[in-house]
Amino acid sequence: MHVTSEQHLDDDVVERAFTLGEIPGFLWTPSSAAASAPVPLILLGHPPLGLSRMYPRLVERARRSAADGFATATIELPGSGDRPRLAVVDRARADLRRALQAGEPVGDEIVDALVLPLVDQAVPEWQAALDALLSLPEIGGPVAYSGGVISVGVRLAAVEPRIVAAGLFAGSLVPRAVLEEARRITVPLHVLLQWDDEGNDRQAALDLFDAFGSEEKTLNANMGGHTGVPQSAGEDAARFFARHLRRA
Repeated sequence: MHVTSEQHLDDDVVERAFTLGEIPGFLWTPSSAAASAPVPLILLGHPPLGLSRMYPRLVERARRSAADGFATATIELPGSGDRPRLAVVDRARADLRRALQAGEPVGDEIVDALVLPLVDQAVPEWQAALDALLSLPEIGGPVAYSGGVISVGVRLAAVEPRIVAAGLFAGSLVPRAVLEEARRITVPLHVLLQWDDEGNDRQAALDLFDAFGSEEKTLNANMGGHTGVPQSAGEDAARFFARHLRRA
């Protein structure tokens, strides 16, 4: 991991931009984090819109987590930002648009082609980033995952034993293979669902929540569209992470 820049934000948060090979990312830590006082880590997932576009929302989440005593980090997803495009995903995205415009059902083939190549590449990259981040003396774990793409979060929580809790954003199409992987997840879960999300299949989100194997799982459903998440939902998620990261 190569740090390319470092700055102190105005609320006792240190922001470091880094690259992991060719993958750009950000690490935010409370200024109090040190080798003598290492802090837990939350991995910030996000939709494949590019880090530059997502930065304002990511840094807002990072600041709240830093106030709670946690470091946060994120990396650019495959096919996003300046990274090489994933041709199979781009073709599936075009097929999805055509199906929606024609009022046709979105078949499993489109969903698989849209989501699985992203998951297959992104999850090992997240694990490599986690290796690098946990090698820093001021990062001590435990580790949680927060955000989307929900299929990425499901796979990562299923295969990565260092993750002790996950807060997932229900907002993407879910392949059947990911639904099966959800049954293997046993860590505590907090799932945020916007009931009227125009880009989300509500029933698919409910089916996924039902499939999770965790004994402790909470569905936080709020009325409104994709961008109408109430502030209280963020507060609920913050309490979830505080409870499980501090307990661990």
